[in-house]
Amino acid sequence: MPASMAAAGLEHGGRLGAARARFAGAPEPFIDLSTGINPIPWPVPPLPAAAWARLPEPEEEAALRAAAAAAYGAASPDMVAAAPGTQLLIQLLPRLFPLPRLAILGPTYAEHAACWRAAGTVVEEVADAAALAEAPAALLCNPNNPDGRRLSRAEIGALADAMAARGGLLLVDEAFADLEPDPLSAAPLLPHPALILLRSFGKSYGLAGLRLGFALAAPQRAAAIRAALGPWAVSGPALAIGRAALADAPWRAAAAARLAADGARLDALLQRAGLRVLGGTHLFRLAEGEAGHWHDRLGRQGILVRPFAARPRWLRFGLPPDEAAWERLQRALL
Repeated sequence: MPASMAAAGLEHGGRLGAARARFAGAPEPFIDLSTGINPIPWPVPPLPAAAWARLPEPEEEAALRAAAAAAYGAASPDMVAAAPGTQLLIQLLPRLFPLPRLAILGPTYAEHAACWRAAGTVVEEVADAAALAEAPAALLCNPNNPDGRRLSRAEIGALADAMAARGGLLLVDEAFADLEPDPLSAAPLLPHPALILLRSFGKSYGLAGLRLGFALAAPQRAAAIRAALGPWAVSGPALAIGRAALADAPWRAAAAARLAADGARLDALLQRAGLRVLGGTHLFRLAEGEAGHWHDRLGRQGILVRPFAARPRWLRFGLPPDEAAWERLQRALL
């Protein structure tokens, strides 16, 4: 990651303005493959004017929570808290449920450790899931970003039981679980007393700009999160769009099938270019090779991918949105 891009804080995908400044003269439009966001979004219908013009009604928020519970496999809407993006929840939880120590299964999304440390928690990153069972509290992403590492629901349940036995918490970020073929989500384990789950709406539905996310937990914890967020935490348009999209199971199934095929196509393309595919999810692939060379070469062709300063041979690739973007990526790689 160039110093000018890292200076703003933790490394993230996106930041097309910084990429255009670095790769001045690159072909437009820039193709952003640096984020794990569905490149073909759920088709947003026209919204009633009232969604923009008035404060949301409590019944609308309750309807969104019911749709989320059904889509994610939670037994009750009382186990759901809706927020304006999962990032806000990541920043809120350390202050709402303070912990003296936390083990995080890494490497993973860096905002988790940063937010817990900012709240005064001693954070230890561990590389082996078995080490989490000995920790007073633990956090992991399932499937993981950026390598796609995953634990089964039974493994998550065993870890949650270990946390409950010592009065701790197990936090599981399921941001990339929606479209995966295996039933990874631990939501059916709720109301487990030690378990808090995070779900991202924008990634799977390709609507990251909507800013919508969810925490799933036992009813008392979910109610505490809702109280901390306050009234009208989610906008009227996000309530309406989220409720309709979460209920659209046929679209979700079709998106998963399309992304699986596109992922296999990307694997083959990366391997032909001499890159080693380390893992990923339906929304991204992690590759290993001469990452600096490829990041610069692709950037000069107007294609942004995600480098990792701490692991200079890694690059993460999102999926192109259309055939023209696929052809540009193929030409740039081969």
